[in-house]
Amino acid sequence: MRIITANLNGIRSAANKGFFNWLQTTSADVICLQEVKAQATDMTAEMLTPAGYYGYFHFAEKKGYSGVGIYCKAKPDKVIEGLGMADIDVEGRYIECQFGNLSVISLYLPSGSSGEERQTFKFSVLKRIMPHLEALKASGRDVVVCGDVNIAHQEIDLKNYKGNKKNSGFLLEERAWLSDLYDRVGWVDVYRSLHPATRDECYTWWSNRGAAYEKNVGWRLDYQIATPEFAKKAVASTIYKLERFSDHAPFIMDYQ
Repeated sequence: MRIITANLNGIRSAANKGFFNWLQTTSADVICLQEVKAQATDMTAEMLTPAGYYGYFHFAEKKGYSGVGIYCKAKPDKVIEGLGMADIDVEGRYIECQFGNLSVISLYLPSGSSGEERQTFKFSVLKRIMPHLEALKASGRDVVVCGDVNIAHQEIDLKNYKGNKKNSGFLLEERAWLSDLYDRVGWVDVYRSLHPATRDECYTWWSNRGAAYEKNVGWRLDYQIATPEFAKKAVASTIYKLERFSDHAPFIMDYQ
């Protein structure tokens, strides 16, 4: 089973850069999208349901902002849009597709880089989503959470870790939240289960400033986080960099 997660930084922009042509070459079973930055009325038929796939979305109410989606080859048994928390759901940050005993979730956690107000909101979201993630872990289902969590967990997950210790995305409190998710709750960072020590090749996001992409001054912000039994099925990973559809690279995982 091949699962891809991709922050598009605008689905219309990504489409213009060849994302949908590439998608048809991937043999992916499920593709999780973040930062769709569109409403249903903005979407072409291909964006809503690419050839060979069903499409499901949780759009933000604000135009041109946030939004998540899932494309899947098999029709899900159930689709859940949102977390039931109004201030989070209005931003279109969570969608879950259930296939038998497997849940695949596309999640886009907030960035706090624009200022103190958004950082406070980010901490609030992290606090309130943790019980949901605890319940999913305890449910007995196989679950994989795919998406842009806007946190680099360890020093090896970003190039300039010394210079970013006081910046959103690498704050101690954010990193501790991920550690708690793994160490106490028992979720697994699937990429790190296969590649525990990789550095420069692990990045999935690069700033548009200062030739960061060309110099590979990146961050690992895009994850697949799974329940332990499903994580054991992971056999290979790819971060696709041959084409650029956004400031993030698609992150591909193959499961047995």
